[in-house]
Amino acid sequence: MNAIAPRGRMFFANPGPTNIPDSIQHAIARPSIDFNDAAFFAMYEKCVAGLKRLLKTEQHLFLYTASGHGAWEASMANLFSAGDTLLVIETGHFSESWGKMGRALGLNIETVAADWTRGVDFAALRAALAADTGHRIKGVCAVQNETATGVMLPLPEVRAALDATNHPALFLSDTISSLGCLPFEMDAWGIDCVVGGSQKGLMLPTGMSFTGVSNKALEAHKSSTIPKHYFDWTEMGGRRHKSFVGTVPTSLFYGLEESLRLIEEETLEGVLARHTRLAKAVRAAVRHWAGNGDGVTLFCQNAERASDSVTAILVPEGHDADRVRATARNSFNVSLGAGLNKLAGRVFRIGHLGDLNEPMILGTLASVEMALKLNGVPHRPGGVAAAMESLTA
Repeated sequence: MNAIAPRGRMFFANPGPTNIPDSIQHAIARPSIDFNDAAFFAMYEKCVAGLKRLLKTEQHLFLYTASGHGAWEASMANLFSAGDTLLVIETGHFSESWGKMGRALGLNIETVAADWTRGVDFAALRAALAADTGHRIKGVCAVQNETATGVMLPLPEVRAALDATNHPALFLSDTISSLGCLPFEMDAWGIDCVVGGSQKGLMLPTGMSFTGVSNKALEAHKSSTIPKHYFDWTEMGGRRHKSFVGTVPTSLFYGLEESLRLIEEETLEGVLARHTRLAKAVRAAVRHWAGNGDGVTLFCQNAERASDSVTAILVPEGHDADRVRATARNSFNVSLGAGLNKLAGRVFRIGHLGDLNEPMILGTLASVEMALKLNGVPHRPGGVAAAMESLTA
């Protein structure tokens, strides 16, 4: 006999894709339109201007019908040539994946190693840059928010390391799970190429990504020899939309227009403050569950690097994080994120980014606490009350 599915609306607490607001879904659900139609093009330009405001840049923007991985590939293929060396700052699964992609494109990938629970030691980054007296390193890749671990990387310190060593490498940043969730300033922080995606803080379906590109990076693009066509910025630059070698995903732009409206209605400052408030509540619950150290714990052990987008929760040895997730999903209609890479089965993740509020977070935490109890995972009861205390402090 098939199990009866839980009733009511799902509490979607994944770290991406995220909840899509009703108004965005309604905006997307419209008839097709010619992407060269004057009315669409005016809206398109409005969206590009809005994205630039969110990125805090006055430089260049290229968009793609692709997930964030497509924008990753675009960033590397447009800026470098086979044999070039890139320095990737280790953060977790996604920094490893970006480096793996670079190797597939013929790049030489070096890594600044880091403890996944704490984040990189910037002295090690400065040492690696200072040792490169011949400027063999052409780019430094940084994932601002590591979705797999719940540890964020302070990008101004990466820029400071480049400046302190007078290193000319291009500075690339992944903002896929941080844009619209954590502070970000492309121009002020001297970032040369920014990778972003639609399905996280922008609250859209998966399928659109983009790169913010500095003037310095666009100049470097001219000498890149990695083969490309769909992602080629030169090819895009000759088209009316300055993006999209092919059909423009018109429906997603109507959703993006509404997404930007919602963010600016709340104000970006208000959006970031809400993310911080909800993240602190989640961490307060997990710290309470940890009890005297024999219960579930925060995977991130560096409070200054804790992510406001996602919290990774480590279960004690001998317990299975995926069973906790399955119970939350099958019994309470709560969807949690899985552990990735070497954290598979060891952690589950609560996403607190995008379209979320206090009742949604509290409902998620209550369901997680019940799932912990049903699976016999050690924890101190009362995490929801700790979260409520945080929210009303």
